Amino acid sequence: MSLLETHQKYFRASKEHDEAVKNIADCIRQFYEQETPFRIYHGVTNSTRNSTRRADQVIDISCLNNVLEVCPETREVLVEPNVSMDYLLRETLKHGLLPAVVPEFPGITVGGAFSGTAGESSSFRHGLFQDTVEWIEIILGNGSKLYAGRNFNSDLYRGARSSFGTLGVLTQLCVKLIPAKTHVLLEYHKVKSFKDATNVIDFHEDQPDTDYLDGIMFADNAGVICVGKLEDMPLNNCRWPERRFTGPWDPWFYMNAKTVIESRSKEERKEYIPIKDYLFRYDRAAFWMSKYTFNYFFVPNISFTRWLFNTYTKTQTMYHALHASGLSNKYIIQDIMIPYSAANEFFSYLGTNFEHYPVWLCPLGHRNGEKARSDSVTQECISNASDTAQKSSFSPSEVCNDKMLNFGVWGPAQSGNFADFVAWNRALEAKVEELQGRKWLYGHTFYTEKEFWSIYDRKQLDMLRAKYHASYLPTLYDKVKGHGTVTSTWFSQLWNIRPLPGLYGW
Repeated sequence: MSLLETHQKYFRASKEHDEAVKNIADCIRQFYEQETPFRIYHGVTNSTRNSTRRADQVIDISCLNNVLEVCPETREVLVEPNVSMDYLLRETLKHGLLPAVVPEFPGITVGGAFSGTAGESSSFRHGLFQDTVEWIEIILGNGSKLYAGRNFNSDLYRGARSSFGTLGVLTQLCVKLIPAKTHVLLEYHKVKSFKDATNVIDFHEDQPDTDYLDGIMFADNAGVICVGKLEDMPLNNCRWPERRFTGPWDPWFYMNAKTVIESRSKEERKEYIPIKDYLFRYDRAAFWMSKYTFNYFFVPNISFTRWLFNTYTKTQTMYHALHASGLSNKYIIQDIMIPYSAANEFFSYLGTNFEHYPVWLCPLGHRNGEKARSDSVTQECISNASDTAQKSSFSPSEVCNDKMLNFGVWGPAQSGNFADFVAWNRALEAKVEELQGRKWLYGHTFYTEKEFWSIYDRKQLDMLRAKYHASYLPTLYDKVKGHGTVTSTWFSQLWNIRPLPGLYGW
């Protein structure tokens, strides 16, 4: 019995799902017969790039937003691609389970996390979100339906990860789950340098009871590493307080963490955080981007205003405003994966060239035998990690090193000039390539086509696209490249008067 047949033994079929998939497949087949390229409309986005979608060349899959079934026996969930992380968490918790990797924003979708790369504080142990996906159902470019997993159609399964929909249309995913607890007991460790931070991360990621691990550097000489353990909070707990982060009067998580370095106490700081509040702790304020929003609108950042404008500090609203206002070209929003051996150099680079804090730190991959589940190509990359000549990878998520540190680089651009914005991003891209890191491609990308395909294996991807009838779909470079320029006219100059674009966006 194949792996898929084993899964189908446990999961029941959904007639509504099958009917929706059939309609989508019929639409794709028409585009294929007309030799017309198309793009996919999901209904929401967490990308910071401007869309180039045309209404007459779109496949609408926004109806695929259901959790089809949770299977406690196999600890897996069958889910459609437009299911948001908060909805997925709510349904799995009913069975005492939760996804092994939960991206930090509740509006991120399962399909988006698989196709666009996503990780979080459990990624040091479980890998990226896509590493927790057992198999997928996908509609190919010619309208035919196919299943792909680690051990069947594995080239398609591997290629679809971080492919941004360039190999077909995801319609169903089987996601790995782990046993849930009611709370995360979070321990805050004060650090006084980047070296201290990586030393604390090194130690705790090797501890078997560490479930979550990330950090925030508030300056080059001040930061906090957050170590989490899944626990049920004792009924008569009197030692560690319970802390929440999802209510309007609750503190923003990063501000709560900052009180650790501001405190003179040498005692350890621990808090019980309800599981939902922990997993989506960065939703309010979008990590810390809302502090720039308050500054933009000349609004004081105090408890009352954070309560008053709470709705506008949540990520889904902020993403919408970012696109509607056009301000996405004025803010640096990038995630960067850097090998541990080069992490200190990259942090120094940010200190000189970015000059904004906080900076987020999140270890990715696996260490010392605690290997994230990955496919054979990734394992081959790992075994050849010392070969510096092997730079080209199959997809943005396949990095040929098993010790990576993710940097969250988010803040205002140094100049409001679009040409300067492009130049800064291109310099960052060059530095990341120099250090043999990888950019997450959800953000602005300004590689030339030649530069891009020197990083990612175009030959292998083109062979895969031909095999699975995806030639009429946009290429990976087409999907992620930067678009357009900003022209200077009297209207654009008027429109750029602060805070007019922001008000329109909100």
